[in-house]
Amino acid sequence: MKREKLNLGEKVAVICEGGAETAIMEMLFDAGRLIFTEEDLFYDEIIRCRSAENFEQRYLKVRMDFKLTIIRVLDSRRENFRLSRPYCDEVDIINVITAPEIEMLIILNEGKYDQFKKSGKKPSEYCKQLFKNENLKSRKWVKEYFRNIDDLVHSIQMYDHVSDVRKGEYTLLDLLKD
Repeated sequence: MKREKLNLGEKVAVICEGGAETAIMEMLFDAGRLIFTEEDLFYDEIIRCRSAENFEQRYLKVRMDFKLTIIRVLDSRRENFRLSRPYCDEVDIINVITAPEIEMLIILNEGKYDQFKKSGKKPSEYCKQLFKNENLKSRKWVKEYFRNIDDLVHSIQMYDHVSDVRKGEYTLLDLLKD
């Protein structure tokens, strides 16, 4: 099923749920693989912030003479992020869902998807079994593991095919340049 192409504002705020998501977005951004550029990035950084209230206090207390799109990269479909007035009417929010977990990129890159499905384990549990004593969610580990950006992009493409992408949802693939 072909999804609707993302319609971004003049500026893009990328908010990531955790260290692994932040590392992935930083790597894709640095490699020029995303549909937005450095000039488009709000506050010149990938942001880690889960609360709409904290985001408003830290980043939205400036006059905006441009259209802002917030891209939230997270694994939960249930996490609320509601901006207060007047921001809720002026800022678009796009959720990029990595459900069930970001570790699926690692499982796919390792060529272990079929074994994982047979295991009945959660992706994080399966990855802990594969990489004992590794902090798989740390920015440092993810950046080292996916140091070849083409491996990361290929894993994102494969992940999109095996994910349950619901109508109206977006995945990391939607953020990649064609």
